[in-house]
Amino acid sequence: MARYLIGNWKCHKSSDSSKEWLDRFDKAYRPQDGLEVIVAPPAVYLESLSFHVKRLQLRHFSLGAQDISPFPRGSYTGAIAADMVKPFASYAIIGHSERRRYFHETVTDLVNKAAEAADVGLTPIICIENGDTLSSLFALKDIDCPGMILAYTPVDSLNFRIPESVARVGVVIKRIANYFPRRPIVYGGALNVDNFREYLEIDGLSGLFTATASLEVQSFSTLCRAMGASL
Repeated sequence: MARYLIGNWKCHKSSDSSKEWLDRFDKAYRPQDGLEVIVAPPAVYLESLSFHVKRLQLRHFSLGAQDISPFPRGSYTGAIAADMVKPFASYAIIGHSERRRYFHETVTDLVNKAAEAADVGLTPIICIENGDTLSSLFALKDIDCPGMILAYTPVDSLNFRIPESVARVGVVIKRIANYFPRRPIVYGGALNVDNFREYLEIDGLSGLFTATASLEVQSFSTLCRAMGASL
């Protein structure tokens, strides 16, 4: 099973600084078979950055959307349908805790977004903030998307910028794997260049989901090299 390094830029960077990041990353990046690198910039930059990525010919590197609409195209002001994203991205982050907290999104929204993504060929990255509520995501089992990625992103780690203990993450990863067998599972929550290595040793973990650490080329490249060396 492939390993994944995901970078969520959230609401950061401009169009120019995003392209500059890619140019600098291209110089530091050493692609590794078996490691897929995914960066999710703000949606307004996806189209231009997708052309920039093609120009740089980055291998094992893809763009992802930070969110998509739970609906197809139609009269939904402000929404971005999955098929609008598909020409420029390969993945879509779905159900992030910040979407739930600030935009009051529900589990139903999450499932509908995952279905919309799968229908157009986008790979959903499903955020799970609590390993004790997996049963609420039962409907995901009916979505035909073999590559679906599950991201354990405990909300306290995101809020307080303190990573969850390796032992606790290991327990939850095992629980998720039992509920959703044969799905890649990644961990995200206050990861940085000083603390990420011990998480790579967790049994059943397929990668890392980062935010702040992905904003700077130096830190993100460090994670890339370390994950590539661990294959």
